[in-house]
Amino acid sequence: MKLLRFFLFSLLLFCYGESVFATHNRAGEISYQWIGTDSLDLTYKIVIVTYTKTSSPIDRPSLDQVFLGDNTTPVSFPRRYSVTLSNDITKNVYDYIHTYSGNGSFTISFIDPNRNEGVINIPNSVEVPFYVQSVLVINPYLGPNSSPLLTYPPIDRGCIGRIFIHNPGAHDPEGDSLSYELVICGGEAGQPIPGYTYPNASNSFTLNPYTGDLIWDQPVSPGEYNVAFNVTQWKQGVFAGYVRRDMQIVIGTCTNHPPFIQSVNDTCVLAGDTLQFDVTAIDPDQNRVDLSGYGAIFLDSVIADPAHLTRIQFNNDTVISHFFWATKCHHVRSRPYTALFRAQDIQSIDSTSLVDIQTVNIRVIAPAPPSVTALPNGNSIDINWATSPCAEAVGYHVYRRTDQYLGVIQCPCDNGVPAYTGYQLIATINSIDSLHFNDSKGGSGLAIGVQYCYLVTAFFADGSESCASPQACTTLKKDLPVLTNVDVNSTDVLNGSINVIWSKPTEIDTVIYPGPYEYRLYHSTGFSGNAFTQIATFSNLTDTIFVDTLINTVTTPWTFRVDLYYTNAGSLVLKGSSTISSSVYLSISPTDNRLNLTWNFQTPWTNSIFEIYRFNNVTSVFDSITAVNTNQYSDSGLENGVQYCYYIRSIGSYSTPGIVSPLLNRSQQTCAIPIDNIPPCATPLSVNSDCSTNSNLLIWVNPNHTCSDDVLKYYIYFSAGDSTAFELIDSVLTPTDTTYLHANLEVISGCYKVTAVDSVGNETLNALVVCVDTCRQYVLPSVFTPNNDGLNDLFHPCDKTTSPELQAKNCPAYQNVKSVNMKIYNRWGNIVYETTDKDINWDGKNKDSKQDCPDGVYFYTCKVYFYRIFGDDVKELHGTIQLLRNK
Repeated sequence: MKLLRFFLFSLLLFCYGESVFATHNRAGEISYQWIGTDSLDLTYKIVIVTYTKTSSPIDRPSLDQVFLGDNTTPVSFPRRYSVTLSNDITKNVYDYIHTYSGNGSFTISFIDPNRNEGVINIPNSVEVPFYVQSVLVINPYLGPNSSPLLTYPPIDRGCIGRIFIHNPGAHDPEGDSLSYELVICGGEAGQPIPGYTYPNASNSFTLNPYTGDLIWDQPVSPGEYNVAFNVTQWKQGVFAGYVRRDMQIVIGTCTNHPPFIQSVNDTCVLAGDTLQFDVTAIDPDQNRVDLSGYGAIFLDSVIADPAHLTRIQFNNDTVISHFFWATKCHHVRSRPYTALFRAQDIQSIDSTSLVDIQTVNIRVIAPAPPSVTALPNGNSIDINWATSPCAEAVGYHVYRRTDQYLGVIQCPCDNGVPAYTGYQLIATINSIDSLHFNDSKGGSGLAIGVQYCYLVTAFFADGSESCASPQACTTLKKDLPVLTNVDVNSTDVLNGSINVIWSKPTEIDTVIYPGPYEYRLYHSTGFSGNAFTQIATFSNLTDTIFVDTLINTVTTPWTFRVDLYYTNAGSLVLKGSSTISSSVYLSISPTDNRLNLTWNFQTPWTNSIFEIYRFNNVTSVFDSITAVNTNQYSDSGLENGVQYCYYIRSIGSYSTPGIVSPLLNRSQQTCAIPIDNIPPCATPLSVNSDCSTNSNLLIWVNPNHTCSDDVLKYYIYFSAGDSTAFELIDSVLTPTDTTYLHANLEVISGCYKVTAVDSVGNETLNALVVCVDTCRQYVLPSVFTPNNDGLNDLFHPCDKTTSPELQAKNCPAYQNVKSVNMKIYNRWGNIVYETTDKDINWDGKNKDSKQDCPDGVYFYTCKVYFYRIFGDDVKELHGTIQLLRNK
């Protein structure tokens, strides 16, 4: 008997070969690292890590079916080492160096028979190959790239009825963004495993796409499960490859509860400072608990000067550890570092330990460039600063705003220059050694009377930005004229006029720029001053008022400039020009019972308030109707067809003393007439189908009750299939009638929309589309009598001619049928009749011989194609027909 058993066992080995024992692959992943010497060297080290079943006699000294994604033949990866772990697990590491020939996207994959036996969510897992892949993207515009590193092993444990959480501890070497996505485990030829299911949970099984937390809430059955997910890189917002992890989760039965880690907030730290905080873990069952830190932030093999976690208290059910990280400038990057804390209760050898994971994001921000100064230089300002404390910086950003920012930038967590400060980026210096910028406002010159403030930040190759420097503020010397008023005095196409006023220079260096002096005044249409013409000359510095007349102030704004000349060797020489200033120009856009006012201007001073004046037809004067602090206003409640006239008065000032304030300037006067150009709004619509009468009843709401007051009629639109190709089919001419019956339809499916039309012809835009797709029925009788008695001589489906008796026996008329594919068989399986006619109309004769088929039972298969809004719907029918001639 023993000999017979040995023979059978040997025969089994011979017949099935290695697959009998190929029950070893538990988990694994592929990573890659660029090891080229320059950007043209496309050499990568590819590493495959597998976790196998230690007790399996199958061993893999090499992996022989590895595909590199560049159409080369499969290669063999030698195993560098293996480590035997607890719980019947062995870790294997294989690697290979390969040089790619060019740019592209390369899928690196390997397949190996087989997975370990008994995986719950993989049918017959012992016969399913183990497959993983990663995608390497070589893109010269993104630069050399290495894959994310997953620092936590891909085998984890949990318990029935307890929340399970796993995080791979992914770290990207270049600090790129990472996202996470569940995928189906791969099998033969890399295809999704047939019959694979995600693990069954009492509540949910999810993967956080941002943090990578895999949460199984709560497992319902013990055993081994495999799941897979991609960790995807995004470099500058562009897809840059991914690593796929196929991991195994072992679920047991236990009575304990997982420990919990007290919440730790995400934080920021200034490079050069030390970040310290305590982490506390508590076990609710009063078991002893272990607290560890993992992730790249703790690995000196990944980053220089890593963080440390030191246990400072360990008693009963509580452990407290101290996090310590002395940050350096080489830690600065745009993406946060992730510190993962793992609390695990300490159980006896036959019990499953449970865990809790806490993720803390830490941003390392560079300190600000020191010693920023701002000094006036003619009509520009020189900004200077000291070198960034971080040698890794590659340049500087310069920001400007008018007037000092009185708030506080909460750096390091608010690094750079936040938008809420009102500062704007004006220059980027692409060298860490360039420490100067001259601000001349793009060559147009800065304005006298305005305080200019500056901030400087350092930026890094990955886009990270340092804290902002202290503010440096200054003003230009008032050694040129300063325009204060461009005030429209009268509005006319030919005889318009504008009052122009300026403030004289008070800080002229009379030694360098001696008198006598002269002003020259220029004007130009528009806001930019592209076509200035001289209009006046003044020889007295106190002569600062001029009325510009005989100009068109109706259709265009006007811009002015004052030049100052001094005397040099008896000749007048241009010292400089004022900043250009324009009049306020008002535009009006008419709409229904409303006029929308907008106005624009170009001034060196700041206009903070705008008063709106409207002409009063009773008093014949302009009344102030409101004041706003933006350059737009909507005057509502007006009467359509009536003319209304307006002008704007701006109220502004310069930010430095010594210039008159406030500055009051009027726009031209302009008029407009409100018109009804707003269509009635889209109305709610419902469609009710009646299958017995082949009709659709449309019901909607009268817009006059909600958003309109002059709807006169409605248009009914219909689309049989494509809801973008509507046809006007009817109209309803009474605004209070809000129903419409679309009757006597051959096909009931389709889409509808109803538009309202008002008294001036405006029609609803973007009307609500409602589609119906019901009444799909097709019933075949089970008996027919082709005996030429004029009754039931043809076999056909229930239709409108069906007798009330048959309809009462659940034989309703067919609806929405496009065609059929009907085949009728005799008891020997031969086709005696076939048709695509939806009425069928079989007369009981054989399709080939044309002879009467004998009485008896016949079988049929019928594919029924129904009309649908988009495409066809197929229903398969099977049944029997009893043919009776002698009835």
